[in-house]
Amino acid sequence: MTNYNLSDVFGFWTLPIEARSAAFAELRAGSTIPFFREPEFEFYSTGPGYYALTRWDEVVEASRNPTLFRSEPTATMMSDMPAELYEIFDSIINMDGPRHTRLRQIVSRAFTPRQLTLLRHDIERIAENIIDDIAPQGTCDVVTDISSQIPLRVICNMMGISSSDYKFVIKHANTILVATEFDAMLQAGRELSGLMRELDELRVKNPQKDMTSVLVNAEVDGKRLTADELASFFVLLVVAANESTREAISWGIWLLSQYPEQRKALAENLDKLLAGAVEEIIRWASPVIYMRRTLAAPVEMSGQLLEKGSKVGLFYWSANRDERQFTNADVFNIYRSPNPHVAFGGPGPHFCLGAHLARLEITIILRKLLCQLPDLYASAEPIRLRSMFLNGIRRLPATFTPRPARATVL
Repeated sequence: MTNYNLSDVFGFWTLPIEARSAAFAELRAGSTIPFFREPEFEFYSTGPGYYALTRWDEVVEASRNPTLFRSEPTATMMSDMPAELYEIFDSIINMDGPRHTRLRQIVSRAFTPRQLTLLRHDIERIAENIIDDIAPQGTCDVVTDISSQIPLRVICNMMGISSSDYKFVIKHANTILVATEFDAMLQAGRELSGLMRELDELRVKNPQKDMTSVLVNAEVDGKRLTADELASFFVLLVVAANESTREAISWGIWLLSQYPEQRKALAENLDKLLAGAVEEIIRWASPVIYMRRTLAAPVEMSGQLLEKGSKVGLFYWSANRDERQFTNADVFNIYRSPNPHVAFGGPGPHFCLGAHLARLEITIILRKLLCQLPDLYASAEPIRLRSMFLNGIRRLPATFTPRPARATVL
């Protein structure tokens, strides 16, 4: 077997997508669960390493057993977080047991079917405004001008963050995602937390029609969210939830540019094919590459004994290309059915709370782009984010036939 290193952010994760896919296919075909040294970062202590679960059935099994595959102390980093970061990033995604259950019961109120119905009009308005801004130009950067705009604006509007704070939020969210300095990441997290703590205090005294007001006044077993819990939840939303939806939209536009026959069929039959196309975009892109778990006890998996305390990476990106589950998995196919991808996490209590919101945002922007800018195509290869956690795109130029923006109705 080729000596791949999944912890080599500047090597393995900069390979072409095809080479990365071939490497994971080789790992899936191996007789053992591969073990890797942890990535080395200046501000993290390097631990003993981790096992990489690359097969679909392994990822599903681990997801279904949260008492054994624990999210604590952290699910988003292979190395343990420095103590200073826990004050900012100790969110629901890094919790287990009763603490996780309590917080999920409270914050899930932001994602009920009723709330999503109320958000639909907001998302459609945001999508229309985005298209109006770029329509006269004939060119755009998909990431800057389209995909990065929608989820952030939706989250800020949903939580009651003023539009005047959009630039502040996206600046600090991006700092956290690409930070190479510990102090920069910590300060960005504190700035975002401070913004939410200020809003928390305001909404306790004067509730409004936003989700922050709902969350600060919600109770489970007589307990409300603390200011720290709400701040950590907000940081999770503007970093992880925002970024994963953004990447799915970016990859979706690129994929539809690469597969013009499928794009044409989709545009001609949106009502029938769009839902399946969105699921296939999410599967193919797999914006969140992995989540970490830590074993609470020894476990035998795929004929191999994994020791108590072992770190385990659930590699969704690989599971979503497992040839045992997906025919021609590297091929984008809007007709794929069934499509049991695990891009939102496998089954279990940590399945993504915002999955339905992400689907709604992707669906609305793709429908409007295909109808209003029908010849928008990526005009160059994507410049990818250098990360082992997010399958991201930093820049993606696109061209289309310009058209006048809609007249503003007063």
